[in-house]
Amino acid sequence: MAGEEVLADYRSTLTGRKLKEQRAGLDAADAALAKARTRDSLQAVGKLTTVADGRRRIISDPPLVVPIDQLLGFDIDVLLERLRKLLEAYSATLQSDRRRLLGHFTLADAAHKVVEVGSVGTRAWILLLEADGTDDVLLLQAKQAQASALAEYAGASQYANQGERVVSGQHLRQATSDIFLGWMRARPVGREDEDYYVRQLRDWKLSAVIEEMSPQSMNVYARLCGWTLARGHARAGDRVAIAGYLGKSPTFDEAVADFAETYATQTERDHALLAAAVTAGHVEAR
Repeated sequence: MAGEEVLADYRSTLTGRKLKEQRAGLDAADAALAKARTRDSLQAVGKLTTVADGRRRIISDPPLVVPIDQLLGFDIDVLLERLRKLLEAYSATLQSDRRRLLGHFTLADAAHKVVEVGSVGTRAWILLLEADGTDDVLLLQAKQAQASALAEYAGASQYANQGERVVSGQHLRQATSDIFLGWMRARPVGREDEDYYVRQLRDWKLSAVIEEMSPQSMNVYARLCGWTLARGHARAGDRVAIAGYLGKSPTFDEAVADFAETYATQTERDHALLAAAVTAGHVEAR
């Protein structure tokens, strides 16, 4: 797991005194990683699916999760067959050993999923696959990939498929990627082509609850974020040029700190405006 590798690398740089000073933060990081190991596809299967009439199905939780048999205006059999064809195309983007592993599974159900705040405006699907002759289950998530926000300034991507662009970027930046990370292109009737990247649903996902961190834990977390970011840039970019640009002065560090403080101030202002709008009845709080 990439997080464990980064944490081990960071520990190796600490002297005895610094290691003792940051013990609490490191222990908290270990605990968070241990919790992340429980957030895997099997845990998602237990939470998001159920067995009814001898068949495993995705649990309906509208509007967040809507199984395809509850979507209006679709022929379910036709939609499932189209999804199976898309899975075949997606399978071709995987390494041969992983393609063979995926070949033991067949599509059993699918559902439309509401995306997170950072992906608003895009589509996402949950795909439930079952292995032939066994009780093994695999949950995949297909998320729509659009052109990079930087394309307007940095030029169009070298990849024709935006899903492939996302996958290639993750392979470059991450020490270890999801074994089922791949891409595909859908051609919806009456709409333009849509690119997707596919991965396991909840493959050791970790979210840091920063509002509950102690100062010591926050310090360790910030350092780990820095290590991870630096490692990603070193793998994906020209590490020599980056090091030369940053230099040894604190100029870049101070610029990032200034940006963070400005961003925090703006966030507080935005929240104050939202709270005022709720109080005035212009916005409904949910």
